[in-house]
Amino acid sequence: MGSPISTVSPLAFIEPCLPWVALQPPSEEGWLHEVKHPGHRLMACRAGDNLRLFAQHGEDWTERFPALVEAVRLLPVKSCIIDGELVGCDENGNILRDSADEAGAEDNVSYYAFDLIEVNGFDVRRDPIEDRKRGLAHLLRKAPDIMRFNPHFEREGEAVFREACRMGFDGVVSKRRGSPYLSGRCTNWLFSRKLD
Repeated sequence: MGSPISTVSPLAFIEPCLPWVALQPPSEEGWLHEVKHPGHRLMACRAGDNLRLFAQHGEDWTERFPALVEAVRLLPVKSCIIDGELVGCDENGNILRDSADEAGAEDNVSYYAFDLIEVNGFDVRRDPIEDRKRGLAHLLRKAPDIMRFNPHFEREGEAVFREACRMGFDGVVSKRRGSPYLSGRCTNWLFSRKLD
Protein backbone atom coordinates (compact mmCIF):
# COMPACT_ATOMS: atom_id res chain seq x y z
CA MET A 1 0.00 0.00 0.00
CA GLY A 2 1.27 3.47 -0.91
CA SER A 3 4.60 4.69 -2.19
CA PRO A 4 7.60 5.66 -0.07
CA ILE A 5 7.64 9.25 1.16
CA SER A 6 10.37 11.27 -0.50
CA THR A 7 9.62 14.96 -0.08
CA VAL A 8 6.82 15.00 2.50
CA SER A 9 7.63 14.93 6.21
CA PRO A 10 4.99 13.48 8.53
CA LEU A 11 5.40 16.63 10.65
CA ALA A 12 5.01 19.09 7.77
CA PHE A 13 1.69 20.79 7.08
CA ILE A 14 -0.12 19.38 4.04
CA GLU A 15 -2.89 21.44 2.50
CA PRO A 16 -6.11 19.45 3.00
CA CYS A 17 -8.41 18.22 0.26
CA LEU A 18 -11.43 20.53 0.13
CA PRO A 19 -14.80 19.54 -1.36
CA TRP A 20 -16.80 21.50 -3.90
CA VAL A 21 -20.25 22.53 -2.69
CA ALA A 22 -23.04 20.63 -4.43
CA LEU A 23 -26.78 21.24 -4.44
CA GLN A 24 -27.36 17.56 -3.74
CA PRO A 25 -25.26 14.43 -3.36
CA PRO A 26 -24.50 12.36 -6.47
CA SER A 27 -27.23 9.84 -7.23
CA GLU A 28 -25.17 7.45 -9.36
CA GLU A 29 -23.12 4.54 -8.02
CA GLY A 30 -19.42 4.87 -7.33
CA TRP A 31 -19.52 7.31 -4.40
CA LEU A 32 -18.89 6.99 -0.67
CA HIS A 33 -21.03 9.27 1.52
CA GLU A 34 -19.83 10.49 4.92
CA VAL A 35 -21.63 12.54 7.56
CA LYS A 36 -20.18 16.07 7.79
CA HIS A 37 -19.65 16.98 11.45
CA PRO A 38 -19.73 20.61 12.66
CA GLY A 39 -16.22 21.34 13.87
CA HIS A 40 -12.64 22.20 12.95
CA ARG A 41 -10.66 20.45 10.23
CA LEU A 42 -7.51 19.04 11.82
CA MET A 43 -4.52 17.01 10.62
CA ALA A 44 -2.98 14.71 13.24
CA CYS A 45 0.68 14.11 12.37
CA ARG A 46 3.22 11.83 14.00
CA ALA A 47 6.86 10.92 13.36
CA GLY A 48 8.11 8.68 16.15
CA ASP A 49 7.56 10.51 19.44
CA ASN A 50 7.13 13.88 17.69
CA LEU A 51 3.57 14.97 17.06
CA ARG A 52 1.76 17.96 15.57
CA LEU A 53 -1.88 18.96 15.17
CA PHE A 54 -2.46 21.32 12.25
CA ALA A 55 -5.67 23.30 11.69
CA GLN A 56 -7.00 23.80 8.16
CA HIS A 57 -4.76 26.75 7.28
CA GLY A 58 -1.62 25.39 8.92
CA GLU A 59 -2.00 26.80 12.46
CA ASP A 60 -0.27 24.60 15.04
CA TRP A 61 -2.85 23.42 17.61
CA THR A 62 -0.61 20.81 19.26
CA GLU A 63 -0.57 22.55 22.64
CA ARG A 64 -4.34 23.06 22.70
CA PHE A 65 -5.34 19.38 22.73
CA PRO A 66 -2.82 17.25 24.68
CA ALA A 67 -5.29 14.35 25.09
CA LEU A 68 -5.60 14.02 21.32
CA VAL A 69 -1.81 14.23 20.98
CA GLU A 70 -1.48 11.39 23.49
CA ALA A 71 -4.11 9.36 21.62
CA VAL A 72 -2.13 9.71 18.38
CA ARG A 73 1.04 8.74 20.28
CA LEU A 74 -0.65 5.47 21.35
CA LEU A 75 -1.48 4.37 17.80
CA PRO A 76 0.51 1.28 16.70
CA VAL A 77 2.57 3.09 14.03
CA LYS A 78 5.95 4.77 13.68
CA SER A 79 4.48 7.63 11.65
CA CYS A 80 1.13 8.79 10.30
CA ILE A 81 -0.83 11.72 8.94
CA ILE A 82 -4.57 11.52 9.59
CA ASP A 83 -7.18 13.95 8.29
CA GLY A 84 -10.31 14.55 10.35
CA GLU A 85 -12.67 16.90 12.15
CA LEU A 86 -12.39 18.02 15.77
CA VAL A 87 -15.90 18.24 17.19
CA GLY A 88 -17.12 19.80 20.43
CA CYS A 89 -19.58 17.90 22.62
CA ASP A 90 -21.55 18.83 25.71
CA GLU A 91 -21.25 16.96 29.01
CA ASN A 92 -23.75 14.35 27.74
CA GLY A 93 -21.74 13.65 24.58
CA ASN A 94 -24.14 15.52 22.28
CA ILE A 95 -22.39 17.27 19.38
CA LEU A 96 -22.36 21.06 19.62
CA ARG A 97 -23.46 22.97 16.55
CA ASP A 98 -20.72 25.49 15.91
CA SER A 99 -17.26 24.51 17.07
CA ALA A 100 -14.98 22.54 19.32
CA ASP A 101 -14.27 25.81 21.15
CA GLU A 102 -17.79 25.75 22.64
CA ALA A 103 -17.01 22.57 24.54
CA GLY A 104 -15.03 24.61 27.06
CA ALA A 105 -12.69 21.73 27.95
CA GLU A 106 -10.63 19.22 26.06
CA ASP A 107 -12.58 16.44 27.76
CA ASN A 108 -15.56 17.47 25.65
CA VAL A 109 -14.10 17.00 22.17
CA SER A 110 -13.93 14.07 19.79
CA TYR A 111 -11.76 13.69 16.70
CA TYR A 112 -13.62 12.10 13.77
CA ALA A 113 -10.92 10.73 11.45
CA PHE A 114 -11.93 10.26 7.83
CA ASP A 115 -8.75 9.89 5.74
CA LEU A 116 -5.23 8.52 5.93
CA ILE A 117 -2.43 10.37 4.11
CA GLU A 118 0.77 8.75 5.39
CA VAL A 119 1.49 5.66 7.45
CA ASN A 120 4.81 4.09 8.53
CA GLY A 121 6.80 6.03 5.94
CA PHE A 122 4.44 5.34 3.03
CA ASP A 123 2.63 8.13 1.19
CA VAL A 124 -0.84 6.68 0.56
CA ARG A 125 -2.38 9.73 -1.12
CA ARG A 126 -2.39 7.98 -4.51
CA ASP A 127 -4.22 4.94 -3.14
CA PRO A 128 -8.00 4.77 -3.72
CA ILE A 129 -10.14 6.41 -1.02
CA GLU A 130 -11.70 3.07 -0.08
CA ASP A 131 -8.24 1.55 0.56
CA ARG A 132 -7.15 4.55 2.63
CA LYS A 133 -10.32 4.35 4.70
CA ARG A 134 -9.86 0.61 5.22
CA GLY A 135 -6.32 1.23 6.47
CA LEU A 136 -7.54 4.04 8.73
CA ALA A 137 -10.30 1.89 10.24
CA HIS A 138 -7.73 -0.82 10.99
CA LEU A 139 -5.34 1.71 12.55
CA LEU A 140 -8.04 3.16 14.83
CA ARG A 141 -9.67 -0.09 15.95
CA LYS A 142 -8.15 0.17 19.46
CA ALA A 143 -7.66 3.94 19.60
CA PRO A 144 -8.59 5.93 22.73
CA ASP A 145 -12.18 7.19 22.85
CA ILE A 146 -11.24 10.72 21.77
CA MET A 147 -10.40 9.33 18.29
CA ARG A 148 -13.26 7.93 16.24
CA PHE A 149 -13.41 6.54 12.74
CA ASN A 150 -15.89 8.42 10.55
CA PRO A 151 -17.61 5.65 8.55
CA HIS A 152 -19.01 5.95 5.05
CA PHE A 153 -22.17 4.69 3.40
CA GLU A 154 -22.41 3.43 -0.17
CA ARG A 155 -26.18 3.45 -0.48
CA GLU A 156 -28.04 6.15 -2.42
CA GLY A 157 -26.57 9.56 -1.54
CA GLU A 158 -29.88 11.38 -1.17
CA ALA A 159 -31.05 8.93 1.51
CA VAL A 160 -27.80 9.40 3.46
CA PHE A 161 -28.13 13.16 3.11
CA ARG A 162 -31.74 13.21 4.38
CA GLU A 163 -30.82 11.07 7.39
CA ALA A 164 -27.75 13.20 8.20
CA CYS A 165 -29.85 16.40 8.10
CA ARG A 166 -32.59 14.79 10.21
CA MET A 167 -29.97 13.96 12.86
CA GLY A 168 -28.69 17.56 12.92
CA PHE A 169 -25.40 17.16 11.01
CA ASP A 170 -24.09 19.72 8.50
CA GLY A 171 -24.83 17.44 5.53
CA VAL A 172 -22.70 14.87 3.74
CA VAL A 173 -19.38 14.78 1.92
CA SER A 174 -19.51 12.41 -1.04
CA LYS A 175 -16.18 10.98 -2.23
CA ARG A 176 -15.63 9.32 -5.59
CA ARG A 177 -14.58 5.65 -5.31
CA GLY A 178 -11.06 5.04 -6.56
CA SER A 179 -9.98 8.67 -6.14
CA PRO A 180 -6.61 9.79 -4.73
CA TYR A 181 -6.13 12.41 -2.01
CA LEU A 182 -5.52 15.79 -3.67
CA SER A 183 -4.68 18.98 -1.76
CA GLY A 184 -6.88 21.98 -2.50
CA ARG A 185 -10.38 22.21 -3.95
CA CYS A 186 -11.30 18.92 -5.61
CA THR A 187 -14.35 17.68 -7.55
CA ASN A 188 -13.72 14.13 -6.29
CA TRP A 189 -15.20 15.38 -2.99
CA LEU A 190 -18.63 17.04 -2.98
CA PHE A 191 -20.24 18.71 0.06
CA SER A 192 -24.03 18.69 0.08
CA ARG A 193 -24.94 21.14 2.80
CA LYS A 194 -27.99 21.19 4.99
CA LEU A 195 -30.06 24.31 4.32
CA ASP A 196 -31.33 26.15 7.41
